[in-house]
Amino acid sequence: MTTQHRRSVRERRDFLKCCAAGTLGLQPALALAAEVKGAGMHAPRRAHFPPKATNLIVVFLTGGFSHVDTFDPKPRLLKEHGKKVLNRELRDTSDKPFYLIGSPFKFTARGKSGLAVSELFPRLGDQADELCVIRTLHTDILEHFQATLAMHTGSATLPMPSLGSWLSYGLGTLNKNLPPYVVLAEHMPYAGAQVWDCGFLPAQHQGVRVVPGNEPIPDLRSPARSVTLQELEQIMLRDVNAMHAGDRPRDSRLRARSQSFETARGMMRQAPEVFDIAAETDATLKTYGLPRGDDKSFAWQCLIARRLVERGVRAVELIDTGSNNNWDAHGDMQEHRPKARRVDRAVAALLADLKQRGLLQQTLVAICTEFGRTPWGAAPTDKGRSHHARAFTCLLAGAGVKGGITYGTTDDHGIGIASDPCHVHDYHATILHLMGIDHTKLTYRYSGRDFRLTDVSGRVLKPVLA
Repeated sequence: MTTQHRRSVRERRDFLKCCAAGTLGLQPALALAAEVKGAGMHAPRRAHFPPKATNLIVVFLTGGFSHVDTFDPKPRLLKEHGKKVLNRELRDTSDKPFYLIGSPFKFTARGKSGLAVSELFPRLGDQADELCVIRTLHTDILEHFQATLAMHTGSATLPMPSLGSWLSYGLGTLNKNLPPYVVLAEHMPYAGAQVWDCGFLPAQHQGVRVVPGNEPIPDLRSPARSVTLQELEQIMLRDVNAMHAGDRPRDSRLRARSQSFETARGMMRQAPEVFDIAAETDATLKTYGLPRGDDKSFAWQCLIARRLVERGVRAVELIDTGSNNNWDAHGDMQEHRPKARRVDRAVAALLADLKQRGLLQQTLVAICTEFGRTPWGAAPTDKGRSHHARAFTCLLAGAGVKGGITYGTTDDHGIGIASDPCHVHDYHATILHLMGIDHTKLTYRYSGRDFRLTDVSGRVLKPVLA
């Protein structure tokens, strides 16, 4: 036996010996140390008070859907179509003349509550009595990138941890074999992966992006040819990682990476079943408008959101389109029609499905966008609308929310807020409250300062609470 061969044999024996020792000693100790230092993610954490909702689903309609064409009807805007007004649009620094543009879409009273819903959302209108329409959202910046960032992280300027990451950090997970925060995004949104980033929070709270298609999460299937080989592979990797982490006890990113491997192993067992909808009934698929074999449409994404929540995923977000071909209707408001058709039936089916299964009692659904659209144009013949951040509409539904109501009012033309404003921080504070979290107490010490999702403001919208 050559010297090189003897060295190779000895190294393999040492490696296997370390694996055995690590399985019984190092790994549990490190896992406990990570828990003590706040890096653990396997156990649900105690909320500040009894939560109304244990899970959150966010439906983000990218590009800025128009409030005056969807959920905030303005008869006077239609009546005074073409009338000149002074206002500021997008990057204007001073007032200049514009022309009021009435909505081309018909509104009708829906449900027992008589909630006004545009013809763009006939199926969602069927769920009117579950919807809380907040008509007075406002944000600080009129650009897509920054406004999208603000709706997700509370900050329009500096990238901060996202809402889903804060929930993962504050509440933990309900299923250690699946990520606590999942984002279904066929295309990259404005601001890219910063939308679901964990920022300075421990890395295990990062959102996991799922790309609709035949392999939603790459590399879930192990290349190992048998269960025995696969288990040996996992033990070896786990213990080598544990040894490596033991030499670097202050590296929180390393602990998070090790924990991510634990989650990945669980995902290999459970995630394929989550994304396999073969067992869903024909009736369920018909409700969503989902043909068998479809693994990419927004209807498929909505059904997967229900299946993820059903299995204990804390926060799920659906991003309907990316930074192109979205709701940004500068040229013609009729562009809203195909965008609405893509999501209307599926979102309505998601609400109905959650309710039918008793999951809506524990799931909060937020339907939102980054800003609204101007009630005016540059000429009386304009058909499109520009960005508008002073007043726009977002919705809540489900656990702890009054259904069939509106919150706040805008003026007769939908330009400004007449009563009960709701800043993005207020929207986030209300969501956290419904999840059992006092938004002022969910903080993380970083670089000498305590940070939180709502920065230094935010208030809970108590009138919308059931």
